[in-house]
Amino acid sequence: MVKDISFIGKPHEYSARRVFSQSGADWQERVNFDKLRRDRLARAKEQMEIHDLGALVVYDGANVRYLTSSFQGNWKYNIFIRYAVLPRGGEPILFETAGSDLQCAKIDLPWMEGRIRPAITWKWSEGAQDWMVNRMADSVLEVLKEHKVEKERIGIDSIDMASLNAFQSKGLNVVNAWPAMSAARVVKTPDEIELLKQTAAIGDASMYKARYEWAKPGITERELSGKIIDFMYAKGCEIVYEVIVATGGNTNPYRRWPTDKIIRQGDMVIIDNNTVGPSGYFVDFVRCFKVEAKPTQKEKDLYKECYDSLQAAIEMMKPGNTTRDVAEKFNVYDDDKYGTVTLQQFAHSIGLTLYEGMWISRAYSLEYPAEIKPNMYFAVETFAGHPLLEQTARLETDLVITDTGHELFTIMPYEENFLT
Repeated sequence: MVKDISFIGKPHEYSARRVFSQSGADWQERVNFDKLRRDRLARAKEQMEIHDLGALVVYDGANVRYLTSSFQGNWKYNIFIRYAVLPRGGEPILFETAGSDLQCAKIDLPWMEGRIRPAITWKWSEGAQDWMVNRMADSVLEVLKEHKVEKERIGIDSIDMASLNAFQSKGLNVVNAWPAMSAARVVKTPDEIELLKQTAAIGDASMYKARYEWAKPGITERELSGKIIDFMYAKGCEIVYEVIVATGGNTNPYRRWPTDKIIRQGDMVIIDNNTVGPSGYFVDFVRCFKVEAKPTQKEKDLYKECYDSLQAAIEMMKPGNTTRDVAEKFNVYDDDKYGTVTLQQFAHSIGLTLYEGMWISRAYSLEYPAEIKPNMYFAVETFAGHPLLEQTARLETDLVITDTGHELFTIMPYEENFLT
């Protein structure tokens, strides 16, 4: 369906203030979940051809969801008890945990009718591991033979030594599936962008409540985190991955987990909200403020250090630029010192997972740049973590790459009293 957007001037999904309701309606299309499923599968199939794969075999929960739109709880994402196979020229086959989970899948996924089979779980099977892992490999091989692709390159996303040995013993040419899956997932479909926007809107609202209602002297970091978590669930989020609350001395060195530290008047507060929103799409952003006190000049300088670097990096987020253009705007940090990613002066793609597809760091992006393309979705984050500071600042914002630039999706305002 082609929408007439001449009046609003740009695609609906690119406008942060045009947010569809999570509910359905007969008078407005909103998120089209049938199209979401078709578009994601089409991207995966396209990348299979580009990477010359006869099939994709995926165990990672987000990859299973991307191919089949099956979800049965975050706990099943990465424990190797279910999997999916997408053969070239065919449709995905879901191997779901036997028992009630299998029955739920048959009830919940009419678009997968006739393509749901019992998964053979081999992990933690003690002395039976060789027997069970070979049965699992046989279940995959059966699909490959049905589509006559067993002699081709078979991409697998996650593998242990037992399953690797089982696949190789059956003569399969096993290769890494992640380049194909990452390339598919890093560029979002219009409906994925709409869902990311919904989660961003919930995240913004939770940050406002934390900033102006809940963050008071006397509450602990965990209590504040808990209030944010309650709010996110109440507004329709699937799972709160982590809400980091660091205050006072816990901001430097930055403790990326909430503790039972009591919040005091004059504490700097860093809140990093990592939540899986409607239909599995993440928000990941940070705001920083001070509790019941005016900032000192030093604190203003630290906040502005984060803000200026963040804005400079965001300005580089547009099609045709590369990850080098972004990384050059981050302040020198331990990424430079150690040649590895600190996840603090940093940007990363997000979607069905918190870290998806592409990372940007001074550790390697300066020397190995990658192209930034329309419909990529990033969290961009900065930190002023210098030695001997009593407390410090950190910021992060989510954005989508448009045809001509970018659009901010987390729009909770920054602290004006830190920037004046």
